[in-house]
Amino acid sequence: MAWNAQSDGFQLNLGPLRSDKKLTLHTHHAARVWHGRPAGEGKNGIIGLSGFVALMNKITRMAERDDPYADLWMIQIQEKLESSKSELEDIKARLDQSMSRLPEALSVGENVNVHPVTLPVFINSPFGFLAVYLLITYDDIVRRLLLAHHTALMGRRDMEIWINAGGKVLRSLFGLAQRYKVAGVTRDDFITKNAVARDAREKFGELPQDILEGIRRSEYAPPIVQRRIRHGQHDERSDEDLLSSAPDVEIALPEAPGGERYGSF
Repeated sequence: MAWNAQSDGFQLNLGPLRSDKKLTLHTHHAARVWHGRPAGEGKNGIIGLSGFVALMNKITRMAERDDPYADLWMIQIQEKLESSKSELEDIKARLDQSMSRLPEALSVGENVNVHPVTLPVFINSPFGFLAVYLLITYDDIVRRLLLAHHTALMGRRDMEIWINAGGKVLRSLFGLAQRYKVAGVTRDDFITKNAVARDAREKFGELPQDILEGIRRSEYAPPIVQRRIRHGQHDERSDEDLLSSAPDVEIALPEAPGGERYGSF
């Protein structure tokens, strides 16, 4: 006999599930990737991981509303995440070769910051977590590169080349997401071939048929909610609200008593 909460005289009133998530970073290089760079002094701004998370929340919301262009972007960004992971793994493999030259008689422990930064993580999108995993990998790569240079297994020039190469992988990922623009169209618009669909085609191009039909979607795509935003009707939150929905955390790694920065040699 199946158990029924209401038949026992009470009703369950469960809230949403939550878990406490924190991220620990050991290097300034990874901290800068998290925070990004504001525009100024003739330089363009670079979004950080927190900005990437806000953009992915925005794309996910549009995919949820049956926007096929948002689904296309989710597929493209997932492919970029996968290729970025491969690029970082390639750097790690080449770093392993350098570290393997360490004599067996010499034991060197893991290179960690004596005062790492621990950050609260507010992420609602699986894509955000996939990006966090890449940042953790990059932080580990930088720590090992600094150690390789410190133990004379690598010159400073090579160390800086690989540190910059790893950072470029993540900045390229974030830059792709930054190119996203809201199409404001649904699959129903394409079925009826209305002006909204025609305008979207002119601005954003043709869609692959399997994406247009909803056959091919990212494995992390949300369920589609059949809700349409009619012309002249506004969403409850603006794009600016969406982009600011991820808390921005100022990062400052501590200094040693003598003024030397931890995390570098």
